[in-house]
Amino acid sequence: MSTAPTVYDVAERSGVSIATVSRVYRNPDSVRAETRERVLAAARELGYVPSGNARGLASRSTGVLGLCFPDYSDPDAEAEASEAEEEDAATLYADQIIRGMERAARRHGYALLIAASLKGGPESLVAKVAGRVDGFAVLARTVPTQELEVISRRQPVVMLAGPREGTDHLDHLDHIEVANFDGQHELTRHLIEDHGLRRLAYIGSAEESPDVEARFRGYLAACRTGGVRVSDEPDLRVAMMTQAEGGRAVDVLLAREGERPDALVFANDQLAVGALHALEQQGLRVPDDVVVTGFDGIPLSRLVRPALTTVRQPMLRMGEEAVELLIKRLTGTRDTEPVSLMLPVTVVRRASCGCGKADDAGSERR
Repeated sequence: MSTAPTVYDVAERSGVSIATVSRVYRNPDSVRAETRERVLAAARELGYVPSGNARGLASRSTGVLGLCFPDYSDPDAEAEASEAEEEDAATLYADQIIRGMERAARRHGYALLIAASLKGGPESLVAKVAGRVDGFAVLARTVPTQELEVISRRQPVVMLAGPREGTDHLDHLDHIEVANFDGQHELTRHLIEDHGLRRLAYIGSAEESPDVEARFRGYLAACRTGGVRVSDEPDLRVAMMTQAEGGRAVDVLLAREGERPDALVFANDQLAVGALHALEQQGLRVPDDVVVTGFDGIPLSRLVRPALTTVRQPMLRMGEEAVELLIKRLTGTRDTEPVSLMLPVTVVRRASCGCGKADDAGSERR
């Protein structure tokens, strides 16, 4: 077994002192940019993990697994929610994955270390987490490819969400995604064929994730199959996928000339929930005047009135499967070939599309 690279190796490779290497990670602004880049380049080449726990990492002895994801908090919802509402509003996509990972980690005697923000200097939270865990899961496109390549040389890494294709040099990593295309396709087909809706508007994000891109492709495919004319681009792109942006999207779409859409198809539940509030304020009834749908299946989607028709992701299972893959890599019970899992989704038909009873937030059909 190869020995984990040390600070001495990085110093020798970059031609600087050990103290300089230490300063690059502890106080990067104190080191000249040219020297700093040389040290970081050497560290990447060697696969060096800047942590005092690197020796434990090499022997897989920390007893901890990690999860890295961006901060999905909705500041608008948090600022306006009462104490009773905050827990529901905050129970979002990443929270469910965390619960799944924690549940599975406990079964295997592991603890879970979580990093919810990936911004920072050379000693980013990704590097810190990698230096303190035996393996970790990370949501797609939240960590630079170069960083993941370095870390994955020393420990198992599981990519969550997003398609495997287009991940450049990360094809060697295990990967878990959900059937975003299929879910949005089936939901859109339901609106067209079962409810007879023809004027649809899709609201996505300005900086779309691979998951959201797959959802839009599913929407387009269902529209074309159903003979519904739609644009090759979303009808509206919002800055962030939050409740506040969902409300603003309603204002923008209703202000446009022409007939009002029969249905507003949102890329996630948070946007759709914000739209429900905005439509109520404008005196429009859902689903009588306009249908609203979301995607994700967060708990909040069944608590709003009318209850939200959505596509439920198996978020808990995604977290559990991530842990199972990591454990199998750590124990050597998994083949060397990378594993790619596609988890199924469920269309949940509720009152916001005309299914179920409008006065029963728990009513749903699949």
